[in-house]
Amino acid sequence: MGNKDDFDKIDKNKDGYISREEYAEASKSTGIEKEKLNWFLRLITLGDRFDIKDFWDRVKKSIVEFIILVFGVTVSFGIEQQGGVSENREDGIENLNNLRQEVDSIIAYTDVYTENLKWARDLFFKQYQSWEEDSDSIFVQYNEDFEDFIAPMSYFGNRNPFNPPRVNFDAIKLDGTFRLLPRDIGLKMTEIYDGVELGYLLENTGKIEERYANQFTDRLANKWVSDLPWVDIDDIDFWIENRDYIQKDNFIKYILYKRLDLWEWQVFDQLDEYKSDLVESTQMLDSVIAVRESEYEFIWWVLNPKD
Repeated sequence: MGNKDDFDKIDKNKDGYISREEYAEASKSTGIEKEKLNWFLRLITLGDRFDIKDFWDRVKKSIVEFIILVFGVTVSFGIEQQGGVSENREDGIENLNNLRQEVDSIIAYTDVYTENLKWARDLFFKQYQSWEEDSDSIFVQYNEDFEDFIAPMSYFGNRNPFNPPRVNFDAIKLDGTFRLLPRDIGLKMTEIYDGVELGYLLENTGKIEERYANQFTDRLANKWVSDLPWVDIDDIDFWIENRDYIQKDNFIKYILYKRLDLWEWQVFDQLDEYKSDLVESTQMLDSVIAVRESEYEFIWWVLNPKD
């Protein structure tokens, strides 16, 4: 009904206006009656007539509405997903900072551990050097830290396995923070926390030292208590009164030597190498954190102003 002829056909009374009755009458006369259509066209026909132009208009309108709907849902879903990714990314950067702080804690822990081990090494080494001396007090020393006399061998059953903190590392292994690290730095951090060299250090200060400590306590329980009238390694008098017997126990002297040898030729070197790796890893993490914190997000893209 887009030209003058159509208008004239509808305007029956030629008054220049189309009334409701004239429009309704024209609508009824447009198209094919529904009863004359096949079953398929009857199925898709609205009203009592089928108009091909009206049909295609409705099809096009439906297609446009469908496209708008799909586009809207897609954009909405994408924004929602990106919001989650953005939030996870911010959490990841915070986790990297926490990991950096944890590495500092490990460095401090390693320093304290090394100093304590040096104290024990010096104490036992002095005992080993004086083992053959002819003196009732060879198993007793004055210790300035305690400001008192102590029996160094009374501490031989004690041990202190190397056990650095690793809470943050274990957490980020599970939450996806590693995706923010370049591959080489991710491998470096894995080496710091789960590497072979650390495994040797943990074994030496754990199982190996435990073996020497257990051999000492087993010797006391299975031999000394049978051979000596009384055993109390925390009593200074015990070491003085039984000096000759203890001096002749070459097994005790041997495990003392083995433990000193373990510390001197393995553990101290492993601690030094481990600390060097830790310091190197802090520099790597600092560089990554600086880059990540300088980035900003624009819709789906992460942009770096330094690029």
